[in-house]
This record gives sequence, structure tokens and C-alpha cells, in this order.
Amino acid sequence: MGKTVYSRSISWTIFRYILTETMFSFLVSFLFFFFIFFVNQLLLLAQEILTKHVPLGQVALLVLFSIPSIIAMSAPFASLVGTLMTVGRLTSDNEVLVMLSSGLSYKNIFLPAISVGIIISMLSFFANDVLLPAGTVQFARLYRRILLSTPALELEANSVKRFKDTVIVTGDVTGNAIDNVLILDRTDGGERRVIMARNAELKDGGREGLSLDLDRAFIQSSKEIVREDYDYASSSFLRYWVPQEDLIQAVASIGPREMSSLDVHREIRKKTAELGSRLEERKNRVTGHALALEEVLRLGPANEGWNRRTNLLGAYQREAQALEVMKTDRSIQIYRLEYYKKFSIPFGALSFVFLAVSLGLLAKKSGQTVGFIFGLLIAVVYWALLLGGQTMGIRLGYSPFWSMWFPNILAMSTGLIMAVLRLRK
Repeated sequence: MGKTVYSRSISWTIFRYILTETMFSFLVSFLFFFFIFFVNQLLLLAQEILTKHVPLGQVALLVLFSIPSIIAMSAPFASLVGTLMTVGRLTSDNEVLVMLSSGLSYKNIFLPAISVGIIISMLSFFANDVLLPAGTVQFARLYRRILLSTPALELEANSVKRFKDTVIVTGDVTGNAIDNVLILDRTDGGERRVIMARNAELKDGGREGLSLDLDRAFIQSSKEIVREDYDYASSSFLRYWVPQEDLIQAVASIGPREMSSLDVHREIRKKTAELGSRLEERKNRVTGHALALEEVLRLGPANEGWNRRTNLLGAYQREAQALEVMKTDRSIQIYRLEYYKKFSIPFGALSFVFLAVSLGLLAKKSGQTVGFIFGLLIAVVYWALLLGGQTMGIRLGYSPFWSMWFPNILAMSTGLIMAVLRLRK
């Protein structure tokens, strides 16, 4: 009886020892992932900003404001690798064997690891839900100031750039010269316009915005409702302006990733209510077309509206098809995916703990090295599953919850099953 009670006890000395070892390995792993994501951020800024001769001080501030997103991404993976390294080392050095031989249970390993996982998950969630939105706001403000002084930042080679009512597609860029420019916009009169040019020169208009001097331009404009009513023209030279307000508005837009979870939830409720109103309006239109078609068919060929039955049927089918398309609102799906992602990634650190401890107990030798390698492989698989779930959620309409939480559930379930099998041995 005494032995049974002793085997279930917790040694707080060992608890603090493993907790300290796990935190140290976590810090080492965190610095590794932080460095990778930080270098990636630097490369992106170097490509987008440094090549446009933006002052180094402002670039440093942009990097500083992007650090919360790096922290939020690095912490869960560091938790996985750090726990694997710690438990792997304890196993390969036979410290786990000594612990079990002394009558202590596996609880002395799981409890410190779970404690670290909870702490890291909470810190990661705080960075993702509080620091990231705040950093994004500061990032956007600074970027707007940079944009006011260097508007040419907004156009790059072989890219598609969307502004307020304008989409600009660019080809190769050499200096300020751009090849194969395509501009899609909407005029003040509501007409859709397509502008094409083989060559263009980008000029910085300062406070006015951006100007494109188009060489041998072709312009085609059409009515919004009557597409057959269109005009076209060609010009050897055309100057096209992108106003400064449109440039600022393009930068100021903040997506769900940059919002807090509370703001995303509010936006989802708002969008859902708006979608409900639009669906109700569309349903009334479908019902109206159906009733009109039914009345014409019921009255028969003698009715003067009989010849309109084909048009009524076509209108009914178009409205019904538009109703089905409207039901699958991609914007709401994206917001829901990001909402669950804000919880799944931070708390992935806790899910990783169960898998990491179970795998670490299997280490035979070189536990830290093996744990580091296995941690990197699992991190790659986890990220692939997360991206795959996000893609299927957007394109195929899969459940946002399962799309974002499946990797966590898989990691925790696998770890628990391995732990149960280990304990039975």
C-alpha cells in the first residue's frame, strides 16, 4: 500500500527541475524559430521597401511593429521542439529510468510539460490577440506616412494591385518603366473601363498620388447594365492618375488576421446579419419571378404575356442561381477561419506537449538532437495541415472549426494514445 501511494506522489524538486529544463529548451527553440521568421520578414521588407530607398530608421520601426506576429507564430513550434528536446534528453540520459525506479510516476514528466504548454499558449494568444492588432495599427500608420513620401512603393513588377475603384496589372519593371500595363477601373459615371498599354512610365506625383504615362494606349468603356453599349478609343499618349486618397485607403484596410478575436467575432455577426438581409431580398425576387411565371403558364397561350414565358423562366433561373451563390459568402467563411485560427495556433503549444512527451520517451540516444529534428518535421506537417485546412475551408466550404482545429486534435489524440500505450507497458 505504501509503495502504491509513493508511486503516485509528485516530487516538487523534480517538477521544478523538469520545468526549468523545458523552459530553457523552449527559449533556445524560440530563438531559432524567431530568427527564421524574423529573417523572412526582413527579406520581405527588403524587397518591398529597402529597394525603394526608404530611410533605414522607418524600416526598423516597421520591423518592430511586425514582431508580435513573429512571436505568435514562433511560440507554439518552440513549445513542441523544446519539450521534445527536454524529454528526449531525460530519456537518453536514463534520468526517466532512474525516476521510475525510485517509485515516481510519469506524472512528474507530464505535469511540468503541461504547465509550460499552458503558459506558452496564454502568452502566444496574448501576442496574437492583443499585441498583433496594436502592432498592425502602428504598422499601417507608419506605412501610410512612408507612402505619402514615396507613392511608388505601391507598384511592383508582375503584380496585381487593387485600389479603391482601380485594379492595375503590371508586367516587367525596369526603373520607372513598366511593360504591358492593364488597368481596370470604374468612371464617375458608373461605366466600367479597360485601359491597355504596351509601355508605361511611373512618376511620383507627390501629394497628388501616382501618375502613369501610357504609351500607345487602348481604352474600352461599357455601361454597367447594357454591356453591348460600349465605346473604344486609342491614344499615342495617355496620363493616368491614382489619387493619394486611393493609395492611403488601400493601405488602411485591415483584414481579420490583424484584428482581435473579439473584433473578428463582431465583424462575423455584422456580416451574417447583412447577408441575411441580402438573402431575404433575393428570395423575394426569386419568388416574384416564380409567381409571374406561374401566372403566365396558368393563363395559357391566350394570355398576351405568353410570349414572355421564356424571358421569365430565364430571369427566374438567374435569380435562383444568384441566390445559391450568395449563400456561400466567402468573406464570412474567411473571417470564421481566421477567428478559429486565432485560438488554434496559440493553443497548439498545449496540444504539442502531449505528442512531444510521448515521442520524447521513445528516445534511445542523442535525445536532444533527435528531438530537435523530429520537432522540425512535425512543425512542417502541422503547418501543411493547417494550410490545407484553410484552403479547403475557403474553396470547398469545409467547417472552419474542424479546418483550423484538426491539426491540434490530431496531435493531442496521437500523443494521448501513445501515452496510454506507454503507461500500459
